[in-house]
Amino acid sequence: MALNIDRRYFQQLGRLEFLAKQAVEGFITGLHKSPFHGFSVEFAEHRLYNKGESTRHIDWKLYARTEKLFTKRYEEETNLRCQLVIDHSSSMYYPGPVSEEGNQFNKIKFSVYAAAALIELFKRQRDAVGLSLFADELDVQTKARSSQAHHRYLYTHLEELLNTVGEKEQSKTFAVDALHAIAEQANKRSLVIIFSDMLDNSGQADELFDALQHLRHNKHEVILFHVVDKKTELDFDFDNRPMTFVDLESGDEIKANPVDIRDTYLEQMSAFHQELKVRCGQNHIDFIEADINAGVNPILMEYMIKRQKLY
Repeated sequence: MALNIDRRYFQQLGRLEFLAKQAVEGFITGLHKSPFHGFSVEFAEHRLYNKGESTRHIDWKLYARTEKLFTKRYEEETNLRCQLVIDHSSSMYYPGPVSEEGNQFNKIKFSVYAAAALIELFKRQRDAVGLSLFADELDVQTKARSSQAHHRYLYTHLEELLNTVGEKEQSKTFAVDALHAIAEQANKRSLVIIFSDMLDNSGQADELFDALQHLRHNKHEVILFHVVDKKTELDFDFDNRPMTFVDLESGDEIKANPVDIRDTYLEQMSAFHQELKVRCGQNHIDFIEADINAGVNPILMEYMIKRQKLY
């Protein structure tokens, strides 16, 4: 049976405005400040008139008082363009298949519901939204638009992805090339929101961080939702008995007692997690640990309320 996204699940997000932290260039009047000046909206300041310019925007009342020519500068308020990016490699189907109904989540189902909630939120703000899906390569890349037809198109992609939550062919994560492609193809000064566990198979951590930095270099604001099952992936909380651990992306298996490998695992995972947070901080990328067991709405709402208080 096909699984459709239940929009009632995230209706409570509708009253929050997801305010952009940095100035963005936009194309329709809305909520977000832009550093680019036009002549269609809010007055910003005066500047001296230069010969040869159009006289259309001269402030004649000010000229009557000062006998000097000044033109009006305007500051437009614009909507942002958001690119939602979802990693749908095999590791995102951890901790395993989930049913099409109920509140049990694996990482990919969590990411799809979170992306769907944000689409609804941006839709209410008249913001443009695009979608990118990647695993071993960039599979889907849509431009950010705000039309009803485009929203339906995005939901089609998300619902197709959601229908795979119970099964997935093995595919590895090669985020580096995908993130570089997204950085180049996304509209200038976009808000890029990434849902990924960042378990890249390239073996080159520096290349992964360079790809994230590429997004910032292209003037995008970047938010990384690090999607994890905190209990098992970060805390390594397993029963004290022999188990078989399976790599979802390669199929490799290791038989071990969790107690025997726990210290080594936690040391390496903690180092990776800490480096990821530090690198994001250095590149002014918002890092959010998204525990799938905490629920979609609490994580999104807590973060958006925090942004509203800060900005």
